[in-house]
Amino acid sequence: MAKRQIILDTETTGIDPRQGHRIIEIGCVEMINRRLTGNNFHVYVNPRRAIEDEAIGVHGITNEFLKDKPLFKDIADEFFDYIKGGELVIHNAPFDIGHMDNEFGILWQDWTGTEDFCPVVDTLVMARDRHPGQKNNLDALCRRYEIDNTHRMLHGALLDSEILADVYLQMTGGQVDMDLAQQLLNAGNTDSAQSMVKQRNLNVVLATENEILEHDSRLALIEENGGTSLWRNIQ
Repeated sequence: MAKRQIILDTETTGIDPRQGHRIIEIGCVEMINRRLTGNNFHVYVNPRRAIEDEAIGVHGITNEFLKDKPLFKDIADEFFDYIKGGELVIHNAPFDIGHMDNEFGILWQDWTGTEDFCPVVDTLVMARDRHPGQKNNLDALCRRYEIDNTHRMLHGALLDSEILADVYLQMTGGQVDMDLAQQLLNAGNTDSAQSMVKQRNLNVVLATENEILEHDSRLALIEENGGTSLWRNIQ
Protein backbone atom coordinates (compact mmCIF):
# COMPACT_ATOMS: atom_id res chain seq x y z
CA MET A 1 0.00 0.00 0.00
CA ALA A 2 1.36 3.43 -0.94
CA LYS A 3 2.54 5.54 1.99
CA ARG A 4 1.47 9.18 1.74
CA GLN A 5 3.41 11.74 3.75
CA ILE A 6 2.85 15.48 3.98
CA ILE A 7 5.85 17.65 4.86
CA LEU A 8 4.21 20.64 6.54
CA ASP A 9 5.15 24.05 7.88
CA THR A 10 3.24 27.14 8.99
CA GLU A 11 4.04 30.78 9.63
CA THR A 12 2.08 32.71 12.25
CA THR A 13 1.42 36.14 13.76
CA GLY A 14 3.24 35.08 16.94
CA ILE A 15 4.18 32.10 19.06
CA ASP A 16 1.24 31.19 21.29
CA PRO A 17 -2.26 30.56 19.87
CA ARG A 18 -3.63 30.84 23.43
CA GLN A 19 -2.73 34.53 23.20
CA GLY A 20 -4.80 34.92 20.05
CA HIS A 21 -2.06 34.33 17.49
CA ARG A 22 -3.13 32.96 14.13
CA ILE A 23 -1.75 31.12 11.11
CA ILE A 24 -0.81 33.35 8.16
CA GLU A 25 0.86 30.87 5.80
CA ILE A 26 0.65 27.12 5.22
CA GLY A 27 3.05 25.17 3.03
CA CYS A 28 2.82 21.43 2.34
CA VAL A 29 4.84 19.08 0.14
CA GLU A 30 3.44 15.64 -0.71
CA MET A 31 5.54 12.48 -0.81
CA ILE A 32 4.28 9.04 -1.78
CA ASN A 33 6.61 6.13 -1.08
CA ARG A 34 9.40 8.65 -0.40
CA ARG A 35 9.02 10.34 -3.78
CA LEU A 36 7.96 13.97 -4.17
CA THR A 37 4.81 14.16 -6.28
CA GLY A 38 4.56 17.90 -6.98
CA ASN A 39 1.05 17.89 -5.48
CA ASN A 40 1.78 20.67 -3.01
CA PHE A 41 -0.50 22.90 -0.96
CA HIS A 42 0.36 26.55 -0.34
CA VAL A 43 -1.77 29.42 0.87
CA TYR A 44 -1.47 32.76 2.66
CA VAL A 45 -4.16 33.58 5.23
CA ASN A 46 -5.49 36.90 6.49
CA PRO A 47 -5.39 36.63 10.32
CA ARG A 48 -7.47 39.75 10.97
CA ARG A 49 -5.05 40.77 13.69
CA ALA A 50 -1.66 42.46 13.89
CA ILE A 51 1.48 40.44 13.26
CA GLU A 52 4.15 40.87 15.93
CA ASP A 53 7.27 42.73 14.83
CA GLU A 54 9.45 39.84 15.97
CA ALA A 55 7.47 37.44 13.79
CA ILE A 56 7.78 39.75 10.78
CA GLY A 57 11.54 39.70 11.35
CA VAL A 58 11.45 35.91 11.01
CA HIS A 59 9.22 35.44 7.96
CA GLY A 60 8.91 38.91 6.42
CA ILE A 61 5.12 38.66 5.99
CA THR A 62 3.20 41.86 6.74
CA ASN A 63 -0.45 42.70 7.37
CA GLU A 64 -0.40 44.88 4.25
CA PHE A 65 0.55 41.85 2.16
CA LEU A 66 -2.19 39.71 3.74
CA LYS A 67 -5.07 42.19 3.59
CA ASP A 68 -6.56 40.68 0.40
CA LYS A 69 -5.83 37.04 1.28
CA PRO A 70 -8.54 34.52 2.28
CA LEU A 71 -9.52 33.87 5.88
CA PHE A 72 -8.74 30.48 7.40
CA LYS A 73 -12.43 29.57 7.27
CA ASP A 74 -12.30 30.00 3.48
CA ILE A 75 -9.51 27.44 3.03
CA ALA A 76 -10.17 25.11 5.99
CA ASP A 77 -12.10 22.43 4.08
CA GLU A 78 -9.56 22.26 1.25
CA PHE A 79 -6.65 22.13 3.71
CA PHE A 80 -8.27 19.41 5.83
CA ASP A 81 -9.10 17.30 2.77
CA TYR A 82 -5.48 17.64 1.61
CA ILE A 83 -3.87 16.44 4.85
CA LYS A 84 -6.50 13.94 6.07
CA GLY A 85 -5.10 10.43 6.37
CA GLY A 86 -1.56 11.43 5.43
CA GLU A 87 1.37 11.17 7.80
CA LEU A 88 2.46 14.70 8.72
CA VAL A 89 6.21 15.33 8.89
CA ILE A 90 6.88 18.54 10.82
CA HIS A 91 9.92 20.14 12.45
CA ASN A 92 8.94 21.02 16.03
CA ALA A 93 5.48 19.56 15.51
CA PRO A 94 3.82 20.83 18.74
CA PHE A 95 4.10 24.41 17.46
CA ASP A 96 2.38 23.81 14.10
CA ILE A 97 -0.12 21.27 15.44
CA GLY A 98 -1.05 23.67 18.26
CA HIS A 99 -1.83 26.42 15.78
CA MET A 100 -3.70 24.07 13.44
CA ASP A 101 -5.83 22.74 16.28
CA ASN A 102 -6.57 26.30 17.35
CA GLU A 103 -7.71 27.29 13.85
CA PHE A 104 -9.85 24.20 13.27
CA GLY A 105 -11.23 24.43 16.81
CA ILE A 106 -12.41 28.00 16.25
CA LEU A 107 -14.40 26.85 13.22
CA TRP A 108 -15.57 23.39 14.25
CA GLN A 109 -16.83 22.91 17.81
CA ASP A 110 -16.51 19.13 17.57
CA TRP A 111 -12.84 19.32 16.54
CA THR A 112 -10.86 16.72 18.52
CA GLY A 113 -7.34 17.33 17.25
CA THR A 114 -5.18 16.93 14.15
CA GLU A 115 -3.56 13.76 15.45
CA ASP A 116 -6.95 12.02 15.46
CA PHE A 117 -6.89 12.26 11.66
CA CYS A 118 -3.17 12.24 10.82
CA PRO A 119 -0.20 10.49 12.43
CA VAL A 120 2.59 12.99 13.10
CA VAL A 121 6.38 12.61 12.81
CA ASP A 122 8.44 15.30 14.55
CA THR A 123 11.79 15.67 12.77
CA LEU A 124 13.15 17.79 15.63
CA VAL A 125 12.70 14.82 17.98
CA MET A 126 14.32 12.56 15.37
CA ALA A 127 17.26 14.94 14.96
CA ARG A 128 17.82 15.22 18.72
CA ASP A 129 17.88 11.43 18.98
CA ARG A 130 20.41 11.16 16.16
CA HIS A 131 22.53 14.19 17.09
CA PRO A 132 22.31 14.73 20.86
CA GLY A 133 23.97 17.84 22.21
CA GLN A 134 24.09 19.52 18.79
CA LYS A 135 22.06 22.25 17.14
CA ASN A 136 19.13 20.71 15.31
CA ASN A 137 17.28 23.61 13.75
CA LEU A 138 16.63 23.44 10.01
CA ASP A 139 19.69 25.49 9.05
CA ALA A 140 21.97 23.32 11.20
CA LEU A 141 20.54 20.13 9.68
CA CYS A 142 21.07 21.51 6.18
CA ARG A 143 24.73 22.09 6.99
CA ARG A 144 25.06 18.65 8.56
CA TYR A 145 23.50 16.84 5.59
CA GLU A 146 25.02 19.16 2.97
CA ILE A 147 21.67 20.44 1.69
CA ASP A 148 21.76 23.76 -0.16
CA ASN A 149 19.61 26.35 1.60
CA THR A 150 21.46 29.47 0.47
CA HIS A 151 18.20 30.82 -0.99
CA ARG A 152 16.57 30.75 2.46
CA MET A 153 16.99 34.37 3.59
CA LEU A 154 13.72 34.35 5.55
CA HIS A 155 11.43 31.61 6.83
CA GLY A 156 8.64 30.67 4.43
CA ALA A 157 6.20 27.80 4.89
CA LEU A 158 6.48 26.23 1.43
CA LEU A 159 10.23 26.77 1.10
CA ASP A 160 10.84 25.35 4.58
CA SER A 161 8.68 22.32 3.76
CA GLU A 162 10.68 21.67 0.60
CA ILE A 163 13.94 21.92 2.54
CA LEU A 164 12.58 19.74 5.34
CA ALA A 165 11.61 17.08 2.79
CA ASP A 166 15.27 16.87 1.72
CA VAL A 167 16.43 16.75 5.35
CA TYR A 168 13.91 14.04 6.24
CA LEU A 169 14.94 11.87 3.29
CA GLN A 170 18.60 12.22 4.30
CA MET A 171 17.90 11.44 7.96
CA THR A 172 15.85 8.34 7.17
CA GLY A 173 17.54 7.04 4.01
CA GLY A 174 20.05 4.87 5.83
CA GLN A 175 17.32 3.20 7.85
CA VAL A 176 15.39 2.34 4.69
CA ASP A 177 18.44 0.69 3.13
CA MET A 178 19.17 -1.30 6.29
CA ASP A 179 15.55 -2.46 6.46
CA LEU A 180 15.77 -3.69 2.86
CA ALA A 181 19.07 -5.40 3.58
CA GLN A 182 17.54 -7.16 6.59
CA GLN A 183 14.64 -8.36 4.44
CA LEU A 184 17.12 -9.82 1.96
CA LEU A 185 18.99 -11.56 4.78
CA ASN A 186 15.75 -12.98 6.15
CA ALA A 187 15.01 -14.35 2.69
CA GLY A 188 18.43 -16.03 2.58
CA ASN A 189 19.84 -13.67 -0.06
CA THR A 190 23.08 -12.93 1.79
CA ASP A 191 25.11 -11.77 -1.23
CA SER A 192 22.56 -9.14 -2.24
CA ALA A 193 22.25 -7.88 1.34
CA GLN A 194 26.02 -7.52 1.70
CA SER A 195 26.25 -5.76 -1.66
CA MET A 196 23.57 -3.24 -0.63
CA VAL A 197 25.40 -2.39 2.59
CA LYS A 198 28.74 -1.99 0.79
CA GLN A 199 27.27 0.23 -1.91
CA ARG A 200 25.56 2.54 0.57
CA ASN A 201 27.40 5.87 0.39
CA LEU A 202 27.16 7.00 3.98
CA ASN A 203 27.52 10.69 4.71
CA VAL A 204 29.94 10.83 7.66
CA VAL A 205 29.39 14.02 9.63
CA LEU A 206 32.23 15.01 11.95
CA ALA A 207 31.60 17.15 15.00
CA THR A 208 32.94 20.70 14.85
CA GLU A 209 35.49 21.94 17.38
CA ASN A 210 32.78 23.92 19.20
CA GLU A 211 30.48 20.88 19.32
CA ILE A 212 33.31 18.78 20.80
CA LEU A 213 33.95 21.44 23.46
CA GLU A 214 30.23 21.61 24.30
CA HIS A 215 30.13 17.81 24.55
CA ASP A 216 33.15 17.73 26.89
CA SER A 217 31.56 20.44 29.05
CA ARG A 218 28.37 18.40 29.33
CA LEU A 219 30.33 15.29 30.37
CA ALA A 220 32.24 17.31 32.98
CA LEU A 221 28.97 18.64 34.40
CA ILE A 222 27.59 15.10 34.70
CA GLU A 223 30.71 13.99 36.58
CA GLU A 224 30.67 17.06 38.86
CA ASN A 225 27.16 16.08 39.93
CA GLY A 226 28.24 12.56 40.87
CA GLY A 227 27.32 10.85 37.61
CA THR A 228 29.48 8.60 35.48
CA SER A 229 30.12 8.88 31.77
CA LEU A 230 30.24 5.73 29.69
CA TRP A 231 31.56 7.88 26.84
CA ARG A 232 34.80 8.55 28.77
CA ASN A 233 35.38 4.80 29.03
CA ILE A 234 35.07 4.13 25.30
CA GLN A 235 37.08 7.09 24.00
